[in-house]
Amino acid sequence: MNAIVTVVGRDRVGIIAAICNRLAGHNVNILDISQTILQGSFTMVMAVDLSAASAPFGELSASLAELGKEMGLSIRIQREEIFNAMHTI
Repeated sequence: MNAIVTVVGRDRVGIIAAICNRLAGHNVNILDISQTILQGSFTMVMAVDLSAASAPFGELSASLAELGKEMGLSIRIQREEIFNAMHTI
């Protein structure tokens, strides 16, 4: 199963590293990544493969949300089909 991870918050050093480390710790493979910084605001969207994940989706979601809270970011994960349905016009 694939999913989309979104990250939004104030830019600072180490955001990508921390999120990638957390995903790697759960054996989640990053398929694609896009990030930008606009006037100090950091935004990142990642496509990830959960087929070999070591934790259930809910646990992974909670782990990313906890990391976001620690870092002052909004980090969310959605199943790819739900993300796509929400962003189809």
